[in-house]
Amino acid sequence: MKRHRCLVLVVVSAVSGVVVRADEWPQWMGPKRDNVWRETGILEKFPVDGPKVLWRQPVGGGYAGPAVAAGRVFVHDYLTDGDVRRLSSPVSRANLQGKERVLCFDARTGQQLWNYEYDCPYHISYPAGPRCTPVVHEGKVWTLGAEGHLHCLEAATGKVLWAKNLKEAYNVESPMWGFCSHPLIDGKKLITLAGGDGSVAIALDKDTGQEIWRALSAREPGYCPPVIIEHGGKRQLIIWHSEAICSLDPETASLYWEIPLKPNYGMSIAAPRLLGDLLFAGGIGNVCACLRLAKDRPAAEVLWRGDRDSGIYPANSTPHLEEETIYGCDCQAGTLRAVNLADGKRLWETLEPTTGGRRGSHGTAFLVKNGNRFFLLSETGHLIVARLTRDGYEEISRAKILDPTGTWSGRDVLWSAPAYAYKCCFARNDKELVCISLAAE
Repeated sequence: MKRHRCLVLVVVSAVSGVVVRADEWPQWMGPKRDNVWRETGILEKFPVDGPKVLWRQPVGGGYAGPAVAAGRVFVHDYLTDGDVRRLSSPVSRANLQGKERVLCFDARTGQQLWNYEYDCPYHISYPAGPRCTPVVHEGKVWTLGAEGHLHCLEAATGKVLWAKNLKEAYNVESPMWGFCSHPLIDGKKLITLAGGDGSVAIALDKDTGQEIWRALSAREPGYCPPVIIEHGGKRQLIIWHSEAICSLDPETASLYWEIPLKPNYGMSIAAPRLLGDLLFAGGIGNVCACLRLAKDRPAAEVLWRGDRDSGIYPANSTPHLEEETIYGCDCQAGTLRAVNLADGKRLWETLEPTTGGRRGSHGTAFLVKNGNRFFLLSETGHLIVARLTRDGYEEISRAKILDPTGTWSGRDVLWSAPAYAYKCCFARNDKELVCISLAAE
């Protein structure tokens, strides 16, 4: 009860005046989109019988992680009578009838507060549900569905403030694996990927949905979320589409620089990460690059590119960079890997936090830093506490919190990123949303 009273004090601020706090998780990868959880008072290891489950609630299918803000949890899911597992294929598009939904729950009790739903036939590969984590900001929540349905809703009630269908607005087909680029709020702009000639990246007025600018052309838009960095005396919008990694002026969309970086199957997925002057991006097909950014202007040059014996090639989860090291999951080997940032030399790798020891492509764990250790949600449904250093992987404890309900290459997987807020972990699979207490006693 004491923990619950403290939670109420933390989240009592009105939804109409949301202020992003370090103890909230209002968007993909957290308040600063850096996968760092800055709350203190978090347990060091799990009790013998595992962390305390505060509540569970049923949800539908989807890869979209939850967002947590102003005492509420927002989840985007999919309801269908079709056999999603049977229709999941990397080489063909499924045809499904169903509804996408936006659900809102009370973060303390798990009580459902509202839901908004709309008809949404799927014609994509792996049709489990939406891919993009909702974005919550200043009393509003934005969602992007797998077939390009973009909504702005009132966070308190679920009332639709505006909506846009990206396929219709930009005359494009859904990407093979659906629309996946987690929307970014930047000032008055909402930035995401659409596709088409001259409209790979788009910026809309976040409050009205009206277009502010469109930019870039490529055969496919890719799946990578937009990233804002500050370097070379300028704010730079980094867009990695299916053919190149680009830097734009986020206000005008004018191009600063562009470097070819073409992953297989158009699968630019994991967000580029910056550490000091070095920007890293990588994906499927032994395609990765570390760029050195100019200090005095927006410009970049290739420091190194990976090959079969060097680098790291992430997909489902975005890597973490610190202390001259890249920590991330390699989509080809299926391992968690540490790589030297300066030259791409591999330091170590392990299958334990990804597939649990079984070799398999696209082994996945979602890494979040808290203090001097990491919380990792494994594709096996285990929440893991571990230390990652240049010397190796040190597991502190693990607990099974969800069943892996998805499927890939003959194995069951959980490929939805969790949220960390109010001293809790909020995670979902294709059947339920769970709230796990991680508060120190």
